[in-house]
Amino acid sequence: MKLRLSVVAPVVLATSLAGSFAFAGAPQESAKKSDATRKATKPTKPSVEDQIQALREEMEGQINSLRNDLTEKNAELQKAQQAAADAQAAAAKAEAAANAQQQATTENSAAVTTLQSTVNDLKSNSLSLATTVSDETSAIKKQIANPDAINFKGITISPTGSFLAAESVNRTGATGGGINTPFTGIPLQYSDYAQLSEFTATGRQSRLAIKAVGKLANMTLSGYYEMDWLGTGITSNNNQSNSYVLRQRQLWTDAKLSNGWDFSGGQGWSLATETTQGLTRGSEILPATIDPQYEAGFVWTRQYSFRVSKDFNRKFFMGASVENAQTLNPAGSNLPTNLLIGSAGNGGGLFNPTANYSFNLAPDFIAKMAFEPGWGHWEIFGISRFFRDRIYPNATSAAGAYNDSIPGAGIGGGFRAPLANNKITIGLKGLYGKGVGRYGSSTIADITLRPDGQIDPLKAFSTLSTVELNPNSRLLVYLNYGGDYVYRDYWGKIGYGSPLTAMSGCNTEPVTGSGATNGAIGYAPGNPANCGGNNKDVQEGTAGYWFYFYKGPKGGLRQGFQYSYFTRNIWSGTGGPLNPNGGAKGTDNVIETSLRYYLP
Repeated sequence: MKLRLSVVAPVVLATSLAGSFAFAGAPQESAKKSDATRKATKPTKPSVEDQIQALREEMEGQINSLRNDLTEKNAELQKAQQAAADAQAAAAKAEAAANAQQQATTENSAAVTTLQSTVNDLKSNSLSLATTVSDETSAIKKQIANPDAINFKGITISPTGSFLAAESVNRTGATGGGINTPFTGIPLQYSDYAQLSEFTATGRQSRLAIKAVGKLANMTLSGYYEMDWLGTGITSNNNQSNSYVLRQRQLWTDAKLSNGWDFSGGQGWSLATETTQGLTRGSEILPATIDPQYEAGFVWTRQYSFRVSKDFNRKFFMGASVENAQTLNPAGSNLPTNLLIGSAGNGGGLFNPTANYSFNLAPDFIAKMAFEPGWGHWEIFGISRFFRDRIYPNATSAAGAYNDSIPGAGIGGGFRAPLANNKITIGLKGLYGKGVGRYGSSTIADITLRPDGQIDPLKAFSTLSTVELNPNSRLLVYLNYGGDYVYRDYWGKIGYGSPLTAMSGCNTEPVTGSGATNGAIGYAPGNPANCGGNNKDVQEGTAGYWFYFYKGPKGGLRQGFQYSYFTRNIWSGTGGPLNPNGGAKGTDNVIETSLRYYLP
């Protein structure tokens, strides 16, 4: 506004001055012509100074008016600016209020969303809880009506593994045995027994198993009791304890820690027996045979042991075991007798008086490593054994008698692995060493004797190959081939497998003995003569199947069939039959059947 006044004022002033000068300089001719007239008719005109003064006063009035207008405009502008500032402040306040309202609205929306989500979660949880309660109720009812195990003071007791069996065996060569085949009792081809077949049926392999499990914060305790009726009960009597046998198979306890350590002890499978889950008791893998002697070449014992093992991240396992020892009687021909190595059992000590018990120097020691790299189960183990006898070198006195001891040892291993999406399983296992015969399923021999009566462990090996087919959950087809082999160890005619042993009587049926009595016609069968060779090997090929007619919550009804072909070879001697595998041999065809009901 001040700028406008500064411009207008000079313009107005310049215009006024220009007009005054123009008026002052105009021509005077007309004035001269009418001087007298104007003097007579018009008043005197104002002077230039008066006009300028008047113009000045007029300009000052205008300027003052403009100043007043400017002042008023400034006042109005200030009011407008104040009003604008007030409006801006009000707008900012309104905007802040709107933002606060929007924030509140957003928070309310989030709260509503959260509340809705919470409500939905509550509905879902309520439905899930109702389902869980229903399921738990059903499970409780099921456990009450059909319990998987008996709960007793915090532990579970289960009979899983128990079964009732109806089984039969038919052999083309008689062994004098029941469902359990005595592998070294396979009759030689010209013996009396080889001319007869045998059939027997039994339910004695029926099994009762009880497992108790108690779980603590960092440890699982287990106890296992497994028994059948395959014992013979020689010591049973009515004299005092009236003790009749229910044969113990397994009786052990186990403490498995959460850090991978495992401690167990009692009667059970040897650590040398193949397992499927690390070195855990109860995970042993056995040939799928009906015959309770299993298969020639299978490495095993069931005996007392105390075992310690460690699980390293379920991939690598190490363990060691101290196990009860037993020496199979010295085997061979023309063995010295000037020694004491064991004795028949003492009935008062509850040992079988018809069986031999060795005087053990120490237990057997077994160490084992197992690997489960992702395909199959692999293991390697070693066995350390100790043999002892007492030798009497003088014929007429005990003077000079001394104890003789010698170690034995063996190394073994094996693997089992799946193929074709677990439809096929293959396996191979074996053991080689000196003095390890009792760990082979044929139990051929552990030791022989030198001419002076000292012990010499026999070199031997056992091996078993397996193929199992599982086309479905009900059918198992198995094929096994294995054998136990023992080497010659002799000094002239003394020792095991001596080639100087007379074998001329092995190729004919024995001649009859003395005449019959009590009016019978003919003569009694005689024992074979000149056929004293020792076992070289026992080989067995087996094919069989198991089929479940029913397998479910009520247990399982399973039927099995097995065919086995045995060959037993004898070390060759003098005058024996022509046999490319050695001296005499025996073969046997064995058919076994089974029908079992397994408890669930």
